[in-house]
Amino acid sequence: MPTQALTTPLAEDPPRRKPRRPAAPRLQTLDGLPPGPSRFNRSLHWLAFHGLPPLLGLALFMLGWQLLSLHNASLPGPATTWAAAAELFADPFYDNGPNDQGIGWNILHSLARVGIGFGLAALVGIPAGFIIGRFAFIGRMAAPIISLLRPVSPLAWLPIGLLVFKAAGPASIWVIFISSIWPMVLNTAAGVAQIPQDYLNVARVLKLPESKVFTRILFPAVLPHMITGIRLAIGVAWLVIVAAEMLTGGVGLGFWVWDEWNNLNVAHILIAIFVVGIVGLLLEQALVLLARRFEY
Repeated sequence: MPTQALTTPLAEDPPRRKPRRPAAPRLQTLDGLPPGPSRFNRSLHWLAFHGLPPLLGLALFMLGWQLLSLHNASLPGPATTWAAAAELFADPFYDNGPNDQGIGWNILHSLARVGIGFGLAALVGIPAGFIIGRFAFIGRMAAPIISLLRPVSPLAWLPIGLLVFKAAGPASIWVIFISSIWPMVLNTAAGVAQIPQDYLNVARVLKLPESKVFTRILFPAVLPHMITGIRLAIGVAWLVIVAAEMLTGGVGLGFWVWDEWNNLNVAHILIAIFVVGIVGLLLEQALVLLARRFEY
């Protein structure tokens, strides 16, 4: 009887499924909202989220200022102050003698004093911060001195400056120097102290000289902390210069404010307040941009 080969039917391959395409990511605007059907809606959302709150805050500030000026007749309102500012800045660099100069010269003189005092503080404070943070023994030596001198009011140093330098200009620079040096010293030292010890151990094993340790390890790691200290120091320096110039005299914003008070010109005093705030804001924003450049 002929034998028949037993054959098992082959199982059919399962149907292949088409791979799913990944879903496209949902786009979002800067304020977290999905994009609208038109560019107009997106612009409207951006304006409501970013532009409206500052404008509303300024409007409330101007309203409060106007109400206060109506309650007190000796305080100029926003319109009066704006008119005085337009007249004042029409010729900001006139020069009628040492006690009668335009507001532009006063701003430049104040900035020059801040620049000199701040620059000297950076030249001393940043290397001192590296040394204090790098060597624990020196850090323990400097700790009581910094803790004792840092809380002292900047203007308390003004008589010492007048006694030593015998002149108002160098005394003002001295006050800027002594008040702005502490943020740079402390932030730089804190940045050096936060460097992982493994990095320094590797440098010690490789027998790197101290110059290489500074350029390859310390400086890149401490740079963000150092920029933060510089930002804090420039804010302190710009705050102190106005008070110092009020006491020392000469050409500068502080002396100009005091001279306008003696002339009972309150509108110019208000203008000086806004000028000090705007210049300080510009200095702060410039350093913020510098800090973002070194974020890594």
